[in-house]
Amino acid sequence: MRERRVKCLSPAGFHDMAYVEWGDPANPRVLVCVHGLTRCGRDFDFLAERLSGEVRVVCPDVAGRGASDWLANKSLYAIPQYCADMTTLLARLDVESVDWLGTSMGGLIGMTLAAQPNSPIARLLLNDVGPVLSAGAISRIGEYVGRMPRFADIGRGEAWLRVVLAPFGALSDAQWRHLAVHSLRRADDGQWEPSYDPGIAEPFRAAMQGEAGAQDATLWPLYDAIRCPTRVVRGAQSDLLRAEVAAEMATRGPRARTVEIPGVGHAPVFMDEMQVGVVRDFLLG
Repeated sequence: MRERRVKCLSPAGFHDMAYVEWGDPANPRVLVCVHGLTRCGRDFDFLAERLSGEVRVVCPDVAGRGASDWLANKSLYAIPQYCADMTTLLARLDVESVDWLGTSMGGLIGMTLAAQPNSPIARLLLNDVGPVLSAGAISRIGEYVGRMPRFADIGRGEAWLRVVLAPFGALSDAQWRHLAVHSLRRADDGQWEPSYDPGIAEPFRAAMQGEAGAQDATLWPLYDAIRCPTRVVRGAQSDLLRAEVAAEMATRGPRARTVEIPGVGHAPVFMDEMQVGVVRDFLLG
């Protein structure tokens, strides 16, 4: 694993985006893995290690998360800026095309890039996200995003994560500790807190205000514009990607087939061999 940074530009100036890279840096076959709203690129460590002998795996921390810089203008925490940052990253990687695995928000970024003319996305794997985002799940996420609990030690922070991230499914103690180490940080006063800018909640909550917050968010025109091979991984108990939406995704646009992961809600984290196998089969099968 190699830890790197790349400079990206926003209307407020330059900011650094951190990423980790696995596998042969000369391998032209690249998989970019992008995390969810409050997560970080280190969520993909298990998957990246397993695939690094076959593909070069790149896992960025989206701006405002993990080891990446926070944005001065909080209104820029939105898909257009994220897509611009990812385009800079793709240029750094110096390859003609990449495969893309996006969890939740990372999937929305991938959908947006894959829908563009002459897109460099060769294969798209959408992890528990699609062109309809359920209002109930958006409301649930809105209840905790941007709220910054503080903990006396990392063990108490891990206990909180086990509750908030319970839909991830049955993980081992070592896996929960891995998530805690990489998604919590120690503040100057010695307390532990989530390692993301609470400002990411500002545009999220603005989008929820008024009537729109009580309705599903729909992005079918974006999905219908995708032309690359696409696969959907869905947590069987997901409240964000409903089963009927996944079924409709198989009939239009790129006609994505869905693989359901039992015992998981929003969202699968690819920390077991079966889930890794789903990714490997799609990318290399």
